[in-house]
Amino acid sequence: MYIITKEFHFSASHELKKLPENHQCYRLHGHNYILKVELQSKDLDNYDFVLDYGELSNIKIYIDKNFDHRHLNDVMKNNNPTAELIAKHFYDLFKPDFPQISAIHISETPKTWAVYRE
Repeated sequence: MYIITKEFHFSASHELKKLPENHQCYRLHGHNYILKVELQSKDLDNYDFVLDYGELSNIKIYIDKNFDHRHLNDVMKNNNPTAELIAKHFYDLFKPDFPQISAIHISETPKTWAVYRE
């Protein structure tokens, strides 16, 4: 199996209102997110790629327009924008366009990651 990844970065704020009010993540706060798109394939294309990285430019355009320097509670319909749900959002959104996507990884801090895969 061939696996490739591409990283995208954005900064955003959120509030996790399902948590107790005394939890630090309940309050308004922000992160410098890293979104990693993982793609896999048993076979390579005619150029010996899983996918040309340039074909993922629509993901960056979407992030820049809708997520970067935004309040994620306003952006996401769920209104509880945890890293887990952000990963699922991107997976569901881009999997139809890129069937090679096997997982979406989201980091809020240098030491934490959430992953969504089927």
